[in-house]
Formats: sequence, C-alpha cells, structure tokens
Amino acid sequence: MFFRSYFDEKLAQYSYMVGCQKTGEAIVIDPARDITPYVETAKKEGFHLAAATETHIHADFVSGARQLAHDHGSKLYLSDEGDKNWKYQYLNGLSATLVKDGDRFTIGHIKFKVMHTPGHTPESISFIVTDKGGGSDVPMGIFTGDFVFVGDVGRPDLLEKAAGVKGTADAGALQTFDSIQRFKQLPDYLLVWPAHGAGSACGKSLGAVPLSTVGYEKVNNWALQIEDKEEFHKELLKDQPEPPKYFAMMKKVNKVGPKVLTNEEIPYIETYKGLQGFLNQDNTVVVDTRNGIDFANGHIEGTINIPFSKIFTNWAGWMLDYEQDIVLIAEKGQAKEIQLALESIGLDRMIAFADPKAVSEADELEQYQNINIETFKAQYQNEDVYVMDIRQQAEWNAGHISGAHHHMLGYLQDQLADLPKDKKMLVHCQSGARSPIGTSVLQAAGFKNIENVEGGFSVWKAAGEEVEKGENES
Repeated sequence: MFFRSYFDEKLAQYSYMVGCQKTGEAIVIDPARDITPYVETAKKEGFHLAAATETHIHADFVSGARQLAHDHGSKLYLSDEGDKNWKYQYLNGLSATLVKDGDRFTIGHIKFKVMHTPGHTPESISFIVTDKGGGSDVPMGIFTGDFVFVGDVGRPDLLEKAAGVKGTADAGALQTFDSIQRFKQLPDYLLVWPAHGAGSACGKSLGAVPLSTVGYEKVNNWALQIEDKEEFHKELLKDQPEPPKYFAMMKKVNKVGPKVLTNEEIPYIETYKGLQGFLNQDNTVVVDTRNGIDFANGHIEGTINIPFSKIFTNWAGWMLDYEQDIVLIAEKGQAKEIQLALESIGLDRMIAFADPKAVSEADELEQYQNINIETFKAQYQNEDVYVMDIRQQAEWNAGHISGAHHHMLGYLQDQLADLPKDKKMLVHCQSGARSPIGTSVLQAAGFKNIENVEGGFSVWKAAGEEVEKGENES
C-alpha cells in the first residue's frame, strides 16, 4: 500500500493519498482545493487518481473533490448520513457513490469501511483502512477527519456559531460522546490520521504531531477520559475559540459544489498609474500584503493590511467579503501562492495583483505610528485615549489591561459604528501579529488618530504590569 500525507500550514489541514501498487489506483482523502500536489505524486509514482472522498462537508476550506472528479474522472465516495440539510448537491453527471455506516468499498486491493461518527457535524464519517493487497486481514488505521484529532476532538458548535443552525451545539456534543464510545472499541494498534493539526479552529487544543493511535488517544486525549456524558458535554463546549466568519460560506460552497478552477492568469500591475483604476471602486477592496512595518511607513489610503504570513488565509477569511472584487498588493514571486491561499477558502474574485513598488509612486501616502510599551504606558490612561484589545475572548478573559476595550479583530468591521471617533486609538493584540491588521482596518474606516502597540499584551505582561481577568467588555 502506498501512503502519502500533505499538510497546508496556513489552514493546519491534512489530506492523504492512498494507493494500491498492484492495480495503480489511488484515492485522495479530504483533498485540498489545489489538487496539484496529488497530481504530481500520482505522476511520479505511476498512479491513476481513481477516487476521492471526504470525511464530511468541510467548513474551513474548499474541498478539491469536485476538481478531481472534473479534471481526472475520480469517483467520489461521499457521506449520505445526516438529514436533508447535509446532502451534496453537485453530483449530477459525476461518478459518485453515497455511503453510510458499515458500507465498504475498495481501491484496488485496499478496503475502506465507513464508520458514522457524528458530532462535529451530523454527516461526519471516518474510514477504517485494511491493506488486503499487503496480505493483511486486520485494519491498519482510521481516517478520522474532524472527529478525533491528536489530543482533542472536533468542536460541535460550528454549525450554530458560524452557520446559525440553532440548537446544534448541544446535540453535536452529545453525539460526539456517543461516537467516542464506538471509537474506544477499535483496536489500540490502529493508526489515527486526522484532518487537522495545531492551529486549526476546528478544535481548541489540537496537537502538532501528525498522527497517533487509538490506544494512545485513549490514554492521553482529554476527551476520551471523561465517562460522564453531561460532564463531557459541558467541557467540550467550554472555551471554544471564535469560528472565522468564512466557515459559514465554506459549508455552503462544499455542499452546493465549489467552482471548478480553470487556472486563468490574474493580471499583474507594475505601476501606480495602472493601479489607480482599481482604487476607490465600488465593491472592490485593495489588500496590501506587505509586513506591518512597511505598511505603517507608507500605504495608499483606504487599503487594508493583511501580511502574507502563516495567518494570512485565516484573517483574509475573516476580513474579506465574498461579494467583493479583490486587488492585492504583493511581490510578484508571492502572487501565485497568495492566489492559491485565497482560492483555498473560496475567495475567488481576485481581479489584479500590484507590485509594492507601485505604492511608492503615489503622490500621497498614509502612515501610522508603531509605539513601544513605554510610550504606550505614558498615555494609555488619558481620557482622550481609547485602548483597543483585539485578541480573542479567551485571551481577554485570561488577562487584559485595565481600562482597555475588547473588540475581537474578526468582529471589528461590524463594530465600527460604535467606536468613538473623537479619541486617539491605541491598538494591541497578544504579540503584535494581528494588531497591524486591526490598525489598518480602523484607519481605512476613518480613524486617523491611531497608533499600534508593538509586542502587544505579551510585552505588557512581561514587564510585570498589572492585569485584570474576567469577561467584562467595553
């Protein structure tokens, strides 16, 4: 049996290819939208991409299953569990088999057994794999999707918080408990291949190790230690991070069917004159992907800054509107990678890239000041100052600066009308990675008297300054 795993660090997402070396057939499990890595592996190893499957309708990225079916004729094996709200709607004209608990299918001489594991979502399934071609009559491992992670289990509250499906969080938590009881009956030696690792918003304490075993998770995974169903229910729902806004869109896209990509080239603009035609256009947002320092030192008024880093995809999903055209200021060598990152979460309306050098050609540039913690301390208690903490709720609850106001970055654009325009804004996050994004959003919205606090709350705390705890808000 051939096995290969793939990891997208910007989404903390795992996908897998399993192939039968005797027949040359391969299947991709939970494929990312960019199918290039699977195509390259198949070509190198001599496989035909015979099939693709998903453990559930994903909420955090666009699935590549439809693209594989379109480009390579891959047969789809998709869940038929859950009610009518969780059925795939794009399968007409494609080779597809809908599967339920206990169903079996084969890829060459490799057997896949379907195990319904609801909780994270109603239609979630796992796949138990047996390498019959290698002479084994016992299973080797289980692809758990967003059901069991290394050290954690999938959160059941996304449907309610992100998609607005009321009452599903409690029901999902109880279903997860029941699914875990079935999982515990599996052989201890079974390998566990999850769909996510540390950094994913699909759980609250995912491990960074890429795989585990059933036996190891029985001993070490907190969620498998709790025997009381109600206690488990409460613990699972406690302290889950805010789900990114784009999760609701991903559920819809993956259910009705992602757009098939045709790899059309996006124009790259090298002069400010060429960029001007896209500025101040209705229904167009201009995103500057340079680092926060370069952006602060000079940027085009009205642009927002989402630095192209490990957190780019997540915050693009939070901050950008799916109904807007997108222009990106980025280095030419990064343009393709940025395009793939945005397409991975369905932000397909990219109409142009622009060279950062074009920014320097503008007649006037806007700036903001980055200040150190000493400068912050000298003014943060002034009556004409508004200290804005843009961290997540759990971070705020664990400790915050006295007198600060909490406006989590992902919800900031929805709260602009409630902010005081007559005060100076001092913006901070935990370590300084997120606050440049928030500062740019505020400045683009008209808050011109604004400064960004370098190092954020971590520097404040390291200096031994007093912190408050609790859920009190502004």
